[in-house]
Order: sequence, then C-alpha cells, then structure tokens
Amino acid sequence: MTGGPGAGKTSLITELARRGFQNIPESGRAIIREEMARGGDALPWADRMAYAERMLERDLRAYEDAQALSGPVIFDRGIPDIMGYLTLCGLPVPPHVAATAKAARYSARVFLTPYWDEIFTQDTERTQTRTEAEATCAVMRETYTVLGYQITELPRTDIASRADFVCAQLTI
Repeated sequence: MTGGPGAGKTSLITELARRGFQNIPESGRAIIREEMARGGDALPWADRMAYAERMLERDLRAYEDAQALSGPVIFDRGIPDIMGYLTLCGLPVPPHVAATAKAARYSARVFLTPYWDEIFTQDTERTQTRTEAEATCAVMRETYTVLGYQITELPRTDIASRADFVCAQLTI
C-alpha cells in the first residue's frame, strides 16, 4: 500500500488487519518517534539521508521477516517508497537503495491511496502540506511504475468499502 500522507493507508490497513490480513506497519512513523524520543536527527526535517537509511534497514528486515508468513501480507509502504521519498526531497537515490528496491520484490499489484483533500490531516509526525502530500502521491505512482509494478488506485470512499475493494482485487 502506497500513496501520499493522509490518504487513508493506515486506516485501511487497520481494517484489513481486523478482517484477518497480516500487515507490516509503516517504518517512517516508528523511526520519527524513536528519533524524537532519543534526540536523534535521522528525521525528515533534519538528516533526510540518515532517515532514508534507517527506513531501508527496517523495511528490508520487515520484507525478509514477511517471507515466512503465509497468505497475503499488507505492507504500509515498501522499499520503493524510500526511492520516492529521496526523489521528492531532491536527493540522489544511492545505488544500494535502488538495487534493494529492484531485488526485494513485492506482489506485482500495488495499491495506491490517491491524494484526497477531504480526509487529509496533519499531526506532529505528518507535517507535510496538502501540496506536498499530492506531490508525494504522484512520485510514489511514478516510482512503482518505473519499477514495473501494476498500480491499482483505491476509490475515494469509506474505509469498509475500500477494504471490500482490496479484498476483491486480492482474489482476482
């Protein structure tokens, strides 16, 4: 599951988990909480490259751990999101990040939560503006497409209907 911030990814994944799907939470928020608690600077508003490297480390470990799970596993963002993040920040994508994104493949179908102004909110960890959220969605779509994934855009509807849509797509 990918897209911009505030587009309903985590809420949808919570509903899918309630329906029995295994899931891997977003690494970015956890890293922000950890860095803030310890006074670190691997943060998107401080050392963006260090933040990306921390996400890569955590996302690769989660990807490897998920290989032992049975059935579909829903990831709240994935390794390609790190490439998109760096691109969005105007930073170069290090070769090892690109190589990892190409080697650690997810299912061919990736669900994209489109920017949705009516539900977008900010908080202490999600500080992006509406414009940045919309740009993030576009960059994630492009990043996953370039990597050869099939993008399935989620409808702008309530969480239960979105979850029904995902479930129907997973059975195709």
